[in-house]
Amino acid sequence: MKYIFLILVIVPAAEIGILMFSGQTIGIPATIVLILLTGFLGAFLAKQQGLETIRKTQEIVRRGMMPGDVILDGISILTGGILLLTPGFITDILGFLLLAPPTRKFFKALMLKQFRNWIDKGTIKVIR
Repeated sequence: MKYIFLILVIVPAAEIGILMFSGQTIGIPATIVLILLTGFLGAFLAKQQGLETIRKTQEIVRRGMMPGDVILDGISILTGGILLLTPGFITDILGFLLLAPPTRKFFKALMLKQFRNWIDKGTIKVIR
């Protein structure tokens, strides 16, 4: 939580710098088209993978199992979709990494580690 302020200041500043550089390098119209293209592509991929994740979750629950891993997939897809809809190249790269199944495994491991850390510290209580 203590790094949120830095992220809220540094990431937008870096995005503005990269967008300005891109506008000077490839031109303003091309930069705008690229931003819109990644936004539409991100929305399409997030919707497609989100619906697939919902189907997987329903199937796992139907079998009477806990959908823990699929829930982490859903969180990754939701976060990746939001990042892809946010204008900027840094957020787009991170969003695509969260949507790609091979790289999503890395982020799921980080989330699981963080959740376990919160549970161990008592920040989150698990009721069974």
